[in-house]
Amino acid sequence: MKNKHHVFVSIIILSISAMMSCESNLMEKPDSELSNNTFLPYKEGIESVLFAAYAYTANLFDYNDNDRYAIQEMCTDILWQSGGGENGRAIQIIQFTWDASHGYLPRFYDIPYKAINHANIVIENIQNVNADDDYKAEISAEARFLRAINYYYLWDFFGPVPLRKSTEEAVELPRPSEDELLNFIETELKEISGILPDPGKENAYGRANNGASKSFLCKFYLNTKQWQKCVDMANEVISMNYYQLFPVYTNMFKAENDGNKEMIWVRPASSQSTDTGNRFIAVSTPPNFRKDTVSGIEWQNNWQNFASDYRLYDSFVNSFAPNDIRKSLILTSYIDTEDKTIQMLGNDYCMSWKYWPDPNANGSDHGNDRVVIRYADILLSKAEALNELNGPTQDAIDLINLIRNRAELPSLILSDFNARESLKDHILKERGWEFYSEEKRRRDLIRHGKFVEFAHQRGYTNVQSHHQLYPIPQFVMDSNPLLIQNEGY
Repeated sequence: MKNKHHVFVSIIILSISAMMSCESNLMEKPDSELSNNTFLPYKEGIESVLFAAYAYTANLFDYNDNDRYAIQEMCTDILWQSGGGENGRAIQIIQFTWDASHGYLPRFYDIPYKAINHANIVIENIQNVNADDDYKAEISAEARFLRAINYYYLWDFFGPVPLRKSTEEAVELPRPSEDELLNFIETELKEISGILPDPGKENAYGRANNGASKSFLCKFYLNTKQWQKCVDMANEVISMNYYQLFPVYTNMFKAENDGNKEMIWVRPASSQSTDTGNRFIAVSTPPNFRKDTVSGIEWQNNWQNFASDYRLYDSFVNSFAPNDIRKSLILTSYIDTEDKTIQMLGNDYCMSWKYWPDPNANGSDHGNDRVVIRYADILLSKAEALNELNGPTQDAIDLINLIRNRAELPSLILSDFNARESLKDHILKERGWEFYSEEKRRRDLIRHGKFVEFAHQRGYTNVQSHHQLYPIPQFVMDSNPLLIQNEGY
């Protein structure tokens, strides 16, 4: 699986490198050199554009993975940051003082649109390719999948954004209604589900499949509070009988286990390229770290550490049950370079090692894929939706217990939850323990109505409901007079 993974990552790196030189043409004149008879009518040409869309979707540039982690969790009750040149940007996220000029925001607006643009080129030109109808249908479905999930990412950050379905549309577009954008995302994902290959049968690891499309729909329904549709789509994913919980939680995120059957959709990483490396460990390890007191793993000379430290709040670390194995991927003490044992808990200084150091890391680049959706999320999404529909039920409890038992925790008992709210509160906690460092906490808090409340509890009384969305970046507002900024900015 890993060899296949490296091949596809290499292909999309090469594709994006080739596309970068003509990016301005792509954005300004859709009828550029890419759409002439010498390039797009051939499989190699259309796939080059498709793989560039994959690369942009995966955000395989610079430090974008860590920035995405920061922007999704530093505004929550889990993560904060100190040190390094990043600190000025991070403090604004932690303290909710960001505005439309914030440095994290442009790439999370601009790069998804680049993926969308490439997807549109594929969709518009696929019928001209010298290939059979099945090939054309599958390539088109992949492009539509990438376009839909990039609009989903944009909605998550910014709310409704201009809906560009074609390269022929005007450069300046107004924002649609939220219903219009959400209906587009839902329709696209539903229509392609029967066209994409089943999981395990896609042409290469990391390419779109039917399971990924259905899983994004499941999460889409969860986060738009369409509870019955969420349950129905979760059932479709479960009934595929392909995905399963990885037996050992602590090993699931290691580079050697990339491609395991719990992982439904990932952002692929490779230690062999500075464009695709996972740099999680570089911001999640103390600067004077020598050795982990629990596992005994030692820092390697070929690894690299950044001055920026991503830290976990003590309150979150202490919320775990003592014997919860999920907690063991949190660094709570270490031996430093002077052979002293440093206790991190008690100073809001613990760090997540969920993406365990890759023995083959190259500098700051590790090979662990970054998780977007995994099977545990589908199970807990179904449990949450069932509770919203019916209150506590044994079916919902059983789903949660699958996750807890894997963590070597005792099963929950239905009689312990006498109302919808009590189980809902527990599910939010369970999701925190299960998915910390996976960029889900911000949206979970928003969905549960706790985003503002929890921020106030941490002392940030300036937080208001408009902070649940980020502002449209200022450079975008300046370039498009038809746009209306999000409320409060």
